[in-house]
Amino acid sequence: MKRSSSRLAALAGTVALATALTACGGQNEAASTATSAGAAGGASGAALSGEIISDGSSTVGPLTEAAAELFRKDNPGVNITVQTSGTGGGFKKFCQGQTDLSNASRPIKDEEKAACAAAGVTFTELLVATDALTVVASKGNTFLTCLTTAELKKLWEPAAEGKVTTWDQVNPAFPKEKITLYGAGTDSGTFDYFTAEITGEEGASRTDYNASEDDNVTVQGVSGDANALGYLGYTYLEENQSALKAVQVDGGKGCVTPSAETAQNGTYTPLSRPLFVYVNNAAFASKPQVKAFVSWYVATDEAITTAAQFIPLNAEQRQKLQSAADSIG
Repeated sequence: MKRSSSRLAALAGTVALATALTACGGQNEAASTATSAGAAGGASGAALSGEIISDGSSTVGPLTEAAAELFRKDNPGVNITVQTSGTGGGFKKFCQGQTDLSNASRPIKDEEKAACAAAGVTFTELLVATDALTVVASKGNTFLTCLTTAELKKLWEPAAEGKVTTWDQVNPAFPKEKITLYGAGTDSGTFDYFTAEITGEEGASRTDYNASEDDNVTVQGVSGDANALGYLGYTYLEENQSALKAVQVDGGKGCVTPSAETAQNGTYTPLSRPLFVYVNNAAFASKPQVKAFVSWYVATDEAITTAAQFIPLNAEQRQKLQSAADSIG
């Protein structure tokens, strides 16, 4: 997902102010070091060069891309690639040593850990943001305001395939209109998380829907069809509020709208979730550009997440993030 030039300029200003305050306040020596090397430019920043390759989640990808664009402004010699083949697809490359960073919308699985171990790839997990996995409909939709988790299950479970095809089958109060569904592809961590929480089994889903690891496909499809429904990361809703509306989710305690507040306080259940960046420890140790970027990313994470319309970490999570980053190597 590409950020507009005005959004990027606003983001750059916010991050610059936040890092300056951090450095002036002397809150964290590691943050100040990362800021001076990466964000503030100067001799050390200008000397950086080389490539950084990341892949993985299309949900986390825009956050890493926003960080990368800002980092490159003061480090033009560093080329940062942010690909989005899905969380699972990203881990396949990461555990083969093909990437330096892996963006993930779920924790790494045991079988993926085993693949990394077999290839001699050691890594560090960084929790960088919180997400409210969001069910969306078109702005032109007039009947979808809230869905219960039971209704979502009825709509998305494997037994629905070819059978639950009109909205009145989900709820008799809904019109008898054909359902069109959009959602994450099977290589996506969003798919894994959504199916585990909604259908009750990871990977258990009807297959007769428009699937893609690129959430922009869901944005485009749902926004153009008043009877469509999809699910995607919260930031895609924030970026497309003129075309999409959030459908509230009732997890058993009433209808709740996805937001930063409801995701952080735990009331948006069961679809709030953590977002991660995994760092190849060897790349961090041997590539100065990787070390500088990761250190800067961590030091300015709160400012980047807030300005890029992600849900920032709370104070305890931010402390754990810094401790995890300090332990790399």
